[in-house]
Amino acid sequence: MLFCVIHTEHVFASLPQMERGVAKVLGGDPKGNNFLYTNGKSVIIRNINNPAIADIYTEHPHQVTVAKYAPSGFYIASGDVSGKIRIWDTTQKEHLLKYEYQPFGGKIKDIAWTEDSKRIACVGEGREKFGAVFLWDTGSSVGEISGHSKVINSVDIKQTRPYRLISGSDDNCSRGKYWNCRFVNCVRFSPDGNRFCTAGADGQIFLYDGKTGEKICALGGAKAHEGGVYAVSWSPDSSQLISASGDKTVKLWDVGTSTALTTFNMGADVMDQQLGCLWQKDHLLSVSLSGYINYLDKSNPDRPLRTIKGHSKSIQSLTVHKNGGRSYIYSGSHDGHINILSLGGGHNNDFSGKGHSNLVTKMAVDDADQLVTCSMDDTVRFTSVTKKEYSASNLVKMDVQPKHVSVAAGGLALAVCIGQVVFLKDKKKVFTLDSLDYEPEAGAIHPGGSTAAVGGADGKVRLYSVQGSTLKDEGKSVEAKGPVTDMAYSKDGAYLAVTDEKKVVTVFTVADNYSVKNDFYGHHAKVVTLAWSPDNEHFASGGMDMMVYVWTVNDADKRLKIPDAHRLHHVSGLAWIDEHTLVTTSHDASVKQWTLKF
Repeated sequence: MLFCVIHTEHVFASLPQMERGVAKVLGGDPKGNNFLYTNGKSVIIRNINNPAIADIYTEHPHQVTVAKYAPSGFYIASGDVSGKIRIWDTTQKEHLLKYEYQPFGGKIKDIAWTEDSKRIACVGEGREKFGAVFLWDTGSSVGEISGHSKVINSVDIKQTRPYRLISGSDDNCSRGKYWNCRFVNCVRFSPDGNRFCTAGADGQIFLYDGKTGEKICALGGAKAHEGGVYAVSWSPDSSQLISASGDKTVKLWDVGTSTALTTFNMGADVMDQQLGCLWQKDHLLSVSLSGYINYLDKSNPDRPLRTIKGHSKSIQSLTVHKNGGRSYIYSGSHDGHINILSLGGGHNNDFSGKGHSNLVTKMAVDDADQLVTCSMDDTVRFTSVTKKEYSASNLVKMDVQPKHVSVAAGGLALAVCIGQVVFLKDKKKVFTLDSLDYEPEAGAIHPGGSTAAVGGADGKVRLYSVQGSTLKDEGKSVEAKGPVTDMAYSKDGAYLAVTDEKKVVTVFTVADNYSVKNDFYGHHAKVVTLAWSPDNEHFASGGMDMMVYVWTVNDADKRLKIPDAHRLHHVSGLAWIDEHTLVTTSHDASVKQWTLKF
C-alpha cells in the first residue's frame, strides 16, 4: 500500500435542487451563521458570510426535501420523499444520527420546531394523513393536524408560549386551534409571535393576528405579486418581511403599513422565477428556479450583492485548466450546464449565451485555450475559456450522439459517437469512421498526434494511425479486461490507461508496442473515469463502487484509496490541479478538492 495523508481541502457544494412551480424551503441556524437547503439525497449547510465554506450531509437513502435547525442549534431535522425524518447532530463533523422517525408515508414538504427544541411538526403528501406533531426524543404523538383533505405544503409554530401551529394546504380554509388557508405555498409566524402571514398561488399575502387568528390585512391590497408567491421570511425584529414570487421578483414589505418598500427585479427569463427566500441577520437571500442563490441589496434592487452559482443537477464531466496563473475547474452537468469554478476564491461562474441543451458527457481543454465539450444534444462545442462566451459558429453538429471527446496539440479532436468515430481538426469534421464492426465507447489521441486509440464495448482498444486528416486502420489493437468505459494517455505520451466494466484498469507502454505495463485491481464495481497526474507516475480512477484510487504506474500494489469520496454517490469525473491536488465530481452535484501528501 502507498502511505500518505489525504484530506478534503474544499467542498464546493451543489445548489438547491429546484422544480418549476414548487416552493423551496431554506433553513437558517439560530445564530445566523449558516443556511441550509437540500439537493438530491443531500442536505447542504453553507456559511452565510463565506458560502465557499460548506458541509454536506448524505445519510438519507431517498431524496431529501426539507431541513430545519432546532432553535437550540444543536440538531437538524431533515425529511425525505419516503416520509422519514432524521434528527442529527450539528456540532460534530460526523453528524451522528440521534433519532429517525416515520410520521407518515409520503413526501415531507415542511418541518417546524417548538422554541424549546422538544417538539416537531411535519407536513406533506401522506397517504392516510398529511401532518404530524411529535416529541423529538421519543416520536410520541402530541397532536394531530386535522381538517385537511389535500396535501399540506407548509407549517410553522409560534416561537412564544402558548404555542400555536399554522398549516397551509391546497384545500379549503378551516378554523380552530390551527388556522389553514387556501392554495397556500408558505405560512410563517413572526419571530415575536404577534403575527403570521400566508402566501398563496394566487399572488396574495395575508397578515393575521398571531394570538387570535383574525385577519389583519392583505399586503399590497388586492395582490402582493403578479405571480404565485412561494415563500416569505420575516425580519429578526418582526417589522418587515420578504416574499419570493414566480413573477421573477422579491419584495420587501413594511408590515405596519402593509406596503412594499422595495421590489427586487431578478430578471426576465423563466429561470429567474423566485421560489424561496430567507432573512438571516442582515442577509436577505432568495433562490431562483435556476438554483442560483441571490444575496439581495436593499440599496440596489436590480443587482444582487452576489449570486452563488454552481450545479443543481448531477455532474457528469470534469476538466481543469490553468489560465493567467490561476486554476479553473470546468464541470458539466445532466442539464447541459457548464460551471467555471475559480480556485483561490471559490467563485463560480458560467459562459454567457446559449450552450448545450442536454447532458455534457465529456470535456477537455485544447492548446488553443478552448473548452471542447460533447453532449447528448448531438453536438461538440469549442468554447474560448478566455472569452467565456458560447458561439453558434463554434458548434459542430454530429450525425449521431457523441459520448466521449479527447484533444491533442495542433487543433486535433476525437469524438466517439454511437456507432461512429469522428476526427476533427480546427473545429471541423475532417474524417469519419462508420459502418464499424464494434461499438466505440471512448477515445484518446496521443499527445504527439500520431495515434488515435478507440476503446470498444467488445473490450478491444483499436489503434488508428493519424495520417494528415485521416485515421488509418492498420489492424493494430490491444485487449482490455472488459468493455471499455474511459481511457487517457499520460501527459508525456508514455502510457495509455484504459478502464473497463470488469473493475480493472490496464496501463499499456506506448514505446514498447503497447505492451501491458500493469493491471490495476481494487474496484468492486465498474470503473467509469480516470485521470493522469501531471507527474506521469500516478493516475486516479473512480468507480460505481463510490471509490477513488490513486495508483502508482510502476507498482500496482502501491495504491491510495479514498473511500466514500462522495458518500452514497459514484464519482463521475476526476482531474488533477497539480501532483498533490485531485478534484472529484459526482452525481451529488458537488465538486471536491483533495490534498494528497505522499
